[in-house]
Amino acid sequence: SPNREDEGVWIHQDAWFSMGHFDKDVQTKYRIKKAGNGVYVFVIKGSVTVEGKELESRDGFGIWDVAEINLKVTSADTEILLMDLSMILD
Repeated sequence: SPNREDEGVWIHQDAWFSMGHFDKDVQTKYRIKKAGNGVYVFVIKGSVTVEGKELESRDGFGIWDVAEINLKVTSADTEILLMDLSMILD
């Protein structure tokens, strides 16, 4: 997180890294932290559907120009890394 007071590791970027471990059939939403950011989803293990796109272990998927993304876990013991990053080039 770019905020020193947030839980986790502070980095000097407008970026957030979030990791989750989920059971099958869990559905959740991820709200993008900052306007102009997008999210890169990386499936460490398991499988998940992100905005209708099925991802398996070691797959990645980038999405931007949205305020939030919908995730539905489709296998047990799934681990996902979300990278919330700026899409704006300076």
